[in-house]
Amino acid sequence: MPETVLPAEWAPQSGVMLTWPHAQSDWRPYLKEAQESFLDLAQAIATREDLLIGCFDRGHLEEVRDLLAAARAPMERIHLHSVPSNDTWTRDHGPITVLRDGQPVLLDFRFNGWGEKFDAALDDFITRRLHQAGAFGTTLLEEIDLILEGGSIESDGLGTLLTTSACLLSQGRNDLSRDETEARLGPLLGIKRFLWLEHGHLAGDDTDSHIDTLARLCDPETIAYQACDDQYDEHYESLAAMAGELQSFTTPTGNPYRLVPLPLPTPIYAEDGRRLPAGYANFLILNDAVLVPTYRDPMDHIALERLGTCFPGREVVGVPCSTLIQQNGSLHCVTMQLPAGVLAGSS
Repeated sequence: MPETVLPAEWAPQSGVMLTWPHAQSDWRPYLKEAQESFLDLAQAIATREDLLIGCFDRGHLEEVRDLLAAARAPMERIHLHSVPSNDTWTRDHGPITVLRDGQPVLLDFRFNGWGEKFDAALDDFITRRLHQAGAFGTTLLEEIDLILEGGSIESDGLGTLLTTSACLLSQGRNDLSRDETEARLGPLLGIKRFLWLEHGHLAGDDTDSHIDTLARLCDPETIAYQACDDQYDEHYESLAAMAGELQSFTTPTGNPYRLVPLPLPTPIYAEDGRRLPAGYANFLILNDAVLVPTYRDPMDHIALERLGTCFPGREVVGVPCSTLIQQNGSLHCVTMQLPAGVLAGSS
């Protein structure tokens, strides 16, 4: 049997994937602001490694190319492809890449709009269409008849998966028990042990508590997690209970994890009064940097400082995400890293 590994996000990457916002998506009311946010993000990525961008159609592709060129983005590192989409949450409709005997394989799990909350008929085919277009070169792709979103799982690259029961065991996903879920996902992802969180949620989150909004592996022995110090905040009890669970977890060698609490930004609200799920755990690890969402908030610099202690060998860079959070997601949600050997033509 070939050895299967789900690489950690800090493993060597060939690039990052984005799906660009367009007028047929929920970004339409503030498309200009969304495009500016994506330009900031694209610049931050493409100055460091290759970037694959999915565009709604050929006309949209040319428009995106013009925007990037006008912003003086490093076009030699940017790969544009035409592929229709419902929305821009690449973390959840993009491929999940495993290594089999060291060779990358793209697993194309089904995506159903977080339990059929939103239309995702186009998004569910994005990875297959990009593969057919040659975006991933000769990398093998396998279609998996299970629903799984990249934002719902965290790997240490050593056989440990950190996740939440609220998401993976929710109705509308696979309707499997915990044991059944482990039995199905374990061999597919090369997972030997599952760490399940029973607590933790951000108001306004419509993903059923994706792990990438709550707790993130930074290395095999370190977890940065979303904390809340205000006992009057609605998140206080849930996040405190989550912190207690994290304290009970141990590394593969049996030691407690080093836990790094991240501050909670001042509440951000949508126009209709809903609180939005703004937090700092939604960061993206690159080869030589960590991109961290910022919200024009006093807590931004504290989050950057604390994450700097988690990634001493990487530059920690703040990326404005006040617009992204208006659609209930942030920086990690709109990106998907592609491990080394995946992206065709990457440098």
